[in-house]
Parts: sequence; structure tokens; C-alpha cells
Amino acid sequence: MSKRNLIFIAIAVVVLGFLAWQIFGGSKIPDGFAAGNGRLEANELYVAAKYPGRIKEVLVNEGDTVEAGQVVARLDTEELEARLRQAQAQIRQAQDSERVATADVAAKRAQIDTRRSELAARQADLTYAQQQFSRSKGLVGRGAVSEQEAETDSARMLTTRAQVAGARAEIATAQSDYVGAQAMVGRSGATIAEASAEVDRIRAQIKDSVLVAPVRGRIESRLAEAGEVLAAGGRVYSMIDLSDVYMYVFLPERVTGKIQLNSEARIVLDAAPQYPIRAFVSFVSPLAQFTPKTVETQEERHNLTFRVKLQIPKERLKQYEALVKAGTPGLGYVRYDTQKAWPAELEPPAKMPTNLWQPTGSAAGK
Repeated sequence: MSKRNLIFIAIAVVVLGFLAWQIFGGSKIPDGFAAGNGRLEANELYVAAKYPGRIKEVLVNEGDTVEAGQVVARLDTEELEARLRQAQAQIRQAQDSERVATADVAAKRAQIDTRRSELAARQADLTYAQQQFSRSKGLVGRGAVSEQEAETDSARMLTTRAQVAGARAEIATAQSDYVGAQAMVGRSGATIAEASAEVDRIRAQIKDSVLVAPVRGRIESRLAEAGEVLAAGGRVYSMIDLSDVYMYVFLPERVTGKIQLNSEARIVLDAAPQYPIRAFVSFVSPLAQFTPKTVETQEERHNLTFRVKLQIPKERLKQYEALVKAGTPGLGYVRYDTQKAWPAELEPPAKMPTNLWQPTGSAAGK
């Protein structure tokens, strides 16, 4: 290539760069619009163990895109399963005791009924014996009955009275046994309830030992590997939420008062300036601050600015997932005059390319 051609190419690059600066980065922003530098941000989440344990499997790699509820790791549950079997055995043992105690309650109830029937018979015998003794005692004075017969009737009455007292004592004993059998049923039921609660708790702990992605997102870092022992709350992955991506820009106070919430906005990433992303204003800081050093030039740093959040709608995020990386720099544009039309350079293409989004990480080969 000749020296003249190189010069022409250099001039063309300078001119194009100047035009781009005028359109995107320069001070000549169309009326009704405001712009500022920023970086893509996304909520960072952690996949962590709820309970302490040893990691059995780590199933995804850094860069993988995972769906909400997808299994990403498993903890070893051998000890938990042993405790589960022990608790289940306690339930079976308590159920056997409950069945025996329930049968005993029924037997004690029948025994009480039998003893009450016997008591009724003994009381009838006592009534008869008392009447017979009363008659014999009255007839002794008239010589109709001998004293020996009267003494025999008296002895029979006393014997029957003792039998009534014995029957009552047997009823009291049977009732005490009945209460004891009921208490055994109650203790067995309490043991079953306690062991069942332990089974439910262990099962929940086993379920929580399977770690799942809380949201659709991208794995940023693997923080632990198989075989490591985690404490409660130990982190296994860090990931970004692909349903909540935004950019903060800092705009001068002369325009922030004109910006309404839900105002239309655009995000132009340095990595893909040909694909402006539709966004909206979801937050305007009520407090002014100095412009951060990473956003504006040193000469403008003395100006007060307001932080403005440009949110990318969830329904559009999947189109741009390949570009969504926390920290990606770009420009954010806000339209505060709804009468103004967006410049053609800031209008997203009518049709997004079908190959813009591709699976990342180890998921790319699946």
C-alpha cells in the first residue's frame, strides 16, 4: 500500500472518529436529549449452601447460562440419609407401641365393664343379705329363728359386704390400668409426631442439599469445588441476574429536572455500537453529587450531577445476552422532550440478527 493511500485512510479514520464523537460522545447532543458515560451493571447473586456439608458435585462452569431452578451443585447427603432411616425406624417402633397400647386400652375398658357388672351383682347380694339378716334378727326374739341362723345370716351379710368392697377396689385398679394404657397411647403418638417432624426436617435438609439457580443468569465464578467442606452459608457460585440489567449515567442538573420516570432511553455499548438497546428511566437520584472521575473530564468535574438509572426491559434482555457483561462501558441517552424524534443512529435495527445470542461457557457445546 502506497504512502498516499495510508494518508487518505488516516484522514478518513480521523473524520469518521470526529463525526462519531459529534454524534455520540461530543457536546453536540440533539436538543431534547441528554447523554452520559456509564457501565452495564447487573445484580450479583450467590448460590450458597443453607447447611454445612461436603460438596459432592459441581455441575456448571464459569460462563454458563443457567435457568431458574436448574440444579447447579449437590452436597453429600449420606449422613442425612442415615439419620432419616433412624427417624423412620423410630416412627415404626412407636407405631407398634401405639397399636399394642391401643389394644390394651380396649382390654382395660372391657375389664372395667366386667368389674362393674360384678359389682352390681355383689351389691344385689349385699342388699338381699342385709334384708335376710334384718328379718332373722327380728324373729330371734319371738323364737321363730334360732340365734345360730341369725349369726349365719350376719356372717353372710358381712362376707357379701367385703365382696362389694373388693369389687370396687378391682374397678379402681382397672381404671388406673386404663388411664395408664391411654397415657401409653398418648406417649406413642407424641413419639410418632416428634419423629415425623424430624423426618420432615431431614427431608427438607436433603432437598436443600441440592443447590439450584435462583434466577436465570450467568455463572461468573466457581467459588468452591467438589470435595470441599462448606460451613452454613458457604458460597459455591457467584452469578449475575440476566433479568435485571441496567446502566447508571450522571447527568447535569440543568436536564435532570426535565426527566420523568419511565422516559425512553437508549444504551449504546462500546462493544456493539451498531445495536442500540432500548431502555427506560427507572430511577433519578434526589441528591446531587459531583461527577465521578471515570465519567467526565477533569474540567467538568466541578459540576453537580444526578445519578440516573437506565433499565433494560426484561423482555428484551435475551436478545442482548451475549453483550451483557458487568462492567461493559457505553453511553446512555435519555430523551426528556417527547416531541423530539430519536436520531436514526440511536434507533435499534428493525430485525435483530439471529446469531447475536449464543450460549456461553460449557453450555455452548450442548
